[in-house]
Amino acid sequence: MKKLFYICNLLILISGQLMAAKALTIRGKIYDAVTREPIPAATLSDSLGRAVASSPDGSFSIMTAAKRLKVTSIGYQTRWVEISSEMLTIAMQPATSQLAQVVVSANRTAEKRSEAPIAIASISKQAIEDTKAQRMDLLLNKISGVNMVNLGNEQHEMSIRQPMNTNNLFLYLEDGIPIRTSAVFNHNALLEMNLAAAKKIELIKGPSSALYGAEAIGGVVNLITQAPPAITSGMISAQVNNQGYQRTDAQFGSTSGKTGYIISGYYAHQANGPIAYSDFHKTAVTGRMDYKIDANTLWTNSVSYINYFSDMYGSLDSTHFARKNYAAQAFFTYRKVTALRARSTISHNWSESGSTNATFLYRDNSVIQNPSYSIATYRTAGKSTNPVSPDTATGNINNNSFRSYGIYLQHVQKFKWLESKLIIGTSAELDPQSFYQQFIWVNKKMQNGVVNYPSYSGPSPDSVMANYRTVISNFGSYADYDFTVAPGLRISAALRYDAFQYAFVNALPGSKVTGGPSTITNYGKLAPKIGFTYNDHGTGFYGTYSEGYVPPQITQVFGKTTNNAYLLPQTFKNYELGGWISLLENKLYLDYSAYLMNGSNEIINVRLPDNTAQPQNAGATRHKGIEYGISYRPSAEWYLRLSGSNALHTFVDYVASGVDYNGMEMAGAPHFTGNAEVQYKPAFLKGFRIGLEEQQVGRYYMDNLQQLPYAGFKVTNLRVGYEWGQAEIWVNALNVFNSYYATLASATISNKVASYSYNLGDPRAFTLGLGWHFGKK
Repeated sequence: MKKLFYICNLLILISGQLMAAKALTIRGKIYDAVTREPIPAATLSDSLGRAVASSPDGSFSIMTAAKRLKVTSIGYQTRWVEISSEMLTIAMQPATSQLAQVVVSANRTAEKRSEAPIAIASISKQAIEDTKAQRMDLLLNKISGVNMVNLGNEQHEMSIRQPMNTNNLFLYLEDGIPIRTSAVFNHNALLEMNLAAAKKIELIKGPSSALYGAEAIGGVVNLITQAPPAITSGMISAQVNNQGYQRTDAQFGSTSGKTGYIISGYYAHQANGPIAYSDFHKTAVTGRMDYKIDANTLWTNSVSYINYFSDMYGSLDSTHFARKNYAAQAFFTYRKVTALRARSTISHNWSESGSTNATFLYRDNSVIQNPSYSIATYRTAGKSTNPVSPDTATGNINNNSFRSYGIYLQHVQKFKWLESKLIIGTSAELDPQSFYQQFIWVNKKMQNGVVNYPSYSGPSPDSVMANYRTVISNFGSYADYDFTVAPGLRISAALRYDAFQYAFVNALPGSKVTGGPSTITNYGKLAPKIGFTYNDHGTGFYGTYSEGYVPPQITQVFGKTTNNAYLLPQTFKNYELGGWISLLENKLYLDYSAYLMNGSNEIINVRLPDNTAQPQNAGATRHKGIEYGISYRPSAEWYLRLSGSNALHTFVDYVASGVDYNGMEMAGAPHFTGNAEVQYKPAFLKGFRIGLEEQQVGRYYMDNLQQLPYAGFKVTNLRVGYEWGQAEIWVNALNVFNSYYATLASATISNKVASYSYNLGDPRAFTLGLGWHFGKK
């Protein structure tokens, strides 16, 4: 009987242990702790050998008797999660190691940074939130070799492996799709972006025409918008500074069942700024909806709308700049931009090895200007030898608009053989474009030795300077093949062909004023790229050869001339070596690149025997430099970063308008640009951050004959912020030492007399911001 009693107790004990170890079904969602986006293909595993992967919407289900789960995903820090209930929401922190970063711009599909044989960098969502940037240049200038030039009110020029210029040598993308059509480039195009919708910004340096086509020469900037969050979340914030700038940001998103949506936007307003006649306002809104058709098919729709208006005060002449006189010279010039972009993408995963996506695109864009840079001297009899009119100048009002209808197709196929991957794609766009320009008389007055332009009037009857339409057709196809030839060694090759057609219809008789006669012009261009990467335990290097091209712009072919249909695309050939090394258990990271890029067939104005000028493919330039970045994260509290570039941009074969520039350095080409930052987030005060940053632009020439140098500048920024629960407060002190400088200084020399132009840099500005977040976990 006693034995039976012991046996019963033993059975009860064993039964209790079995009950305690009973497997439970744990469900939940995995999402990014910063963006709240769902994380697909994350791996959950327990100590008993069970493992599952999260679905495209971040959801998971695992049956386990363990007490905690291990969660891993490429690009994120590994996390152990205690099982406290049968429903879990798991927030994953992005990886701090640079080698663990995932990029999508390198070959139009997600891959590790260490497998991309190009110079590519990214600005993370965390960096965007910490910087609280009012403009994109405050983010992009953190990247080595990038100098985005602030021209005021989000207007800008760009310098990436090129001098500071307004040329069509840079390509701007939103989710991998160009925001503007080819041949209608605008150097201010990034003001057509909505920074409030950005999840990440990726930047490729050097030619990328083999994948992205025209204008991808100096660099490609790809703003990747945020997907709908896995949980209901959002934010609202407001900021104001002592220079008249005000801004409100808002974002809201959620996912329910198969449908997720997110709306992001901001309104910015500037009034009574440091320069007279410099007010502006901008509204930017982006909406996105994702619908999960089935487990393997996702339908994404997004719309972005930008409405922008700015007084166009222009630059300061040497007298105004030297005297710190910010009085306006013109009181009627302006720039007005409206941009609408809509896309619909269907993505389907055929298997773990193959996927296809199709994107349908629509754009509607217009830039209307009464430009300050078009105000010109009027001579009484129309000849340069005649006296300048004391009370009259000339100008114009113009409208450059286009629409786009496009389709983009891409298929990605992975193979076990050589661990290879094939990417093929094609695109087609039809872009009706129009340009209308009207002549105006500008009233001119001399006050205290300074010329002012208080008003303007139109002639009667109206004088139309240009009125034409162009239908631009662009068809492109590309292929990219990556494969492994030895452990750690991977080869990448890409090839793209583009065909362009410009169908030009001039509503006015063709002349040197109204543009060329109606005609049809065709262009075709093949762009190759080949490169390799080698990785071995945190150390790697790469090499690549790539070509980029720029088709002639509409204005170069048809505007202000008879007909330049003979012009050909400009070509740039790039040779590049680079690498990276990760030390001290990935706390110290160094990357570098060295490049040589030769431009040929560049379009310049060539003086003819009759002393007139004509655009021809007769220019050649050389661009070479090194770019380097160092980041050090000794602990979770400290982060230090340094990025820099040393470059030389020269004319090789360049005789423009009868002037020989061969061997000269190009204007607006600093030998050095750099950016350094240190950030501290103390563990004893969670949510607090403080960061100190310095940007430096070195000495350069203001003219192409190397006669007039500019010393460059240094600017120091201090940023402090604190998050307490759902509330946030921050103070940014930009240009904290109140340096007086020009973001761009240029000069022209005529008859041995120099005329200077300075774009004023921002004076010291203190910004106070308040924010409220909800849905953060």
